[in-house]
Amino acid sequence: MRTLRLTLLALLAFNASVTRPTAAPRPTADAPAARFLIDAARSDFLVRAFAGGALWFKGHDHFVRPREFSGEVTLTPGAITPASLTMRVRADSLAETRDVFTEPQKQIINKELREIVVEPDKYPEIIFRSTAVRVDAPAGGEFGVRIEGDLTLHGVTRRVEIPARVTMEGGDLRARGEFHVSRKDFNVKATSAFHGTVRVRDRLKVVFNIVARQG
Repeated sequence: MRTLRLTLLALLAFNASVTRPTAAPRPTADAPAARFLIDAARSDFLVRAFAGGALWFKGHDHFVRPREFSGEVTLTPGAITPASLTMRVRADSLAETRDVFTEPQKQIINKELREIVVEPDKYPEIIFRSTAVRVDAPAGGEFGVRIEGDLTLHGVTRRVEIPARVTMEGGDLRARGEFHVSRKDFNVKATSAFHGTVRVRDRLKVVFNIVARQG
């Protein structure tokens, strides 16, 4: 009887070990990192400057986009982190793109962007370098990430945090999101109109939809 009892217990233990679900292997920090290059032609990067001042209602918000930018993303497949992001924007490539402005008006705005706002002769590049990347639990194949890093604009470097939603499909990576920066934090001057009664506000909104290809 004792032998029969031991045999039954052994069979139960064996069945439990076979039917118990096993956890999926978790990516480790030793997994090789993948490298992605930002595809500027398939990406959109917008800086929205809001109209302010006493007669703000007479002005229009500005939609400024860079025509030349590049960058590199490295990440761990399946886990994202460890990860890093470096991005460079040519300051003299920033241009007004909103349709509410005529072409002559855009030429004036772009001239002020160069001469008053970004001053590319002194500060030719806008650069972002990540220092840390945090990842939320994935949902439906999409990762929520928070990218901390140093943004250098107009010769001033400040720490910023950028929230983004990241997806990967085939050899492409897509990151979309938005964040805000203070114009005054970077000593960036504001353009104005109507003798200063319409003026760009301090807070700028950055909206991005970046596509990068593995390479």
